[in-house]
Amino acid sequence: MQEPTVRLGVVGLGFMGQTHATNAEELGHDVVAGADIDPATRDEFESAYGAATYEGFEAMYEAENLDAVAVSTPNTYHEAAVVAALSHGYDVFCEKPLADTLESAERMAEAARAADGFCMVNFHNRVSTAAELFMGYQKDDYFGEIRHVRANYVRSRGIPGVGSWFTNEELSGGGVVVDIGVHAIDLALYLMGFPPVEDVFAVTRMGFGDRDDYVDPDDWYDATEEAVFDVEDSATALIRCADDRTLSLEVAWAANETANQEFVVRGSEAGARLDLGGETLTMLEGSHRGTDHLVESSVSDASLDHTGWRGSDKRFLDAVAAGEAPEFNTIEQALTTQRVMDAIYRSAETGERVSVDDRPVGR
Repeated sequence: MQEPTVRLGVVGLGFMGQTHATNAEELGHDVVAGADIDPATRDEFESAYGAATYEGFEAMYEAENLDAVAVSTPNTYHEAAVVAALSHGYDVFCEKPLADTLESAERMAEAARAADGFCMVNFHNRVSTAAELFMGYQKDDYFGEIRHVRANYVRSRGIPGVGSWFTNEELSGGGVVVDIGVHAIDLALYLMGFPPVEDVFAVTRMGFGDRDDYVDPDDWYDATEEAVFDVEDSATALIRCADDRTLSLEVAWAANETANQEFVVRGSEAGARLDLGGETLTMLEGSHRGTDHLVESSVSDASLDHTGWRGSDKRFLDAVAAGEAPEFNTIEQALTTQRVMDAIYRSAETGERVSVDDRPVGR
C-alpha cells in the first residue's frame, strides 16, 4: 500500500532548505509552505515550488496544515523553530548540528521527549553505500567489538565564505568542528554503536582563515572588510568511550595536506576502511587457512537508490508517512554528538582532558 503524501513546511529557504524541498517533491510529497526573513529568498522559493511563504515560522505554523517541518536556518535559530514545530505536533527534520550550544540542544531534546511528534537530525553521511555495508556486516558481529575509530574530514582548502554565518561564532556556535567535524563525530560513534562517551582531549586552531595570503583555488573563501572570522579552522581530538574504546578525530577546513575523508575501524575480529559518503568498504582480517596470512578485501554496491541528502530526506519522510518515530538519526544521538563538541571546545580552552558529563554550570 502506498504511504500517504506528506505536507512539508520549510524554515530557512537557502541552499539546504531548497535541497529538502526538491527532494520532497521528487519523492512524491507536497512542499506546502516556507519561511525566511529575506524577501528575495522567499520569492525564489515561492516561484520554484509554488508554495506559500512567510517571513516568520510562527505565522506559517499557525496558517498552514502541515505534517512535518524541515529546519535549515543558521544553527543559533534551530531551537526556536524546532521547539515551536514540536509544540504544534509536527514531526521535525533539523539540520546538523542540533544547536549552537549544548544548553540549547538539551532544551530541544527535552521538548522532543514531551512532544507527540518526533525530531530527526540530518546526519546524511550515514546514508552511504559504504556505511550501509559496514552496518550490514556488523549486524552479524563480523568486526566484533569496535575498539578504535580513526576519523578524518580534512580539506586542503574549503573554508566556507567568510562573511557568511559559518565563520561567525554568534550564529554558528563554532567553526570546523560544528560544520564538518560534527559529521565525523556522528559517523564514528554510529559505526561504534554509540557507546557512552566519557572524556575528551582536544586542540583547536585558527591557522588559515585570518590570513591575508590565504590561497583558495576553488573560491570558497569570499572575504570582505565586514567579514567576521572568529572560529577555529582545524581541530584534533582524542575521545575516550566506555571500556576504553577510543575515537581519534582530525578535521580541517584548510590544511597543507591532501584532502582526506577516510575512516579506519579497528574491531576485535576484523577491521574496516571507508570514506565518508563512499561506495566501497575495505575489510582487513587474519586467517589460518593454508598458512597464517592477512586478507584485505573490498565490497561495493552502486545500486543503492537514495544516499546522502536525498536518502536522509527519504528516511525522514517515510517515517512521517508511516507515523512512526525512526530509530535512525535520532535527537538523542544528536545530543550525544553535541556533548562531544562541547567537550572539545572546553578541552581546547583549558588545555586539559575534560569529562563529557562534567561541564561548568551555565555552559
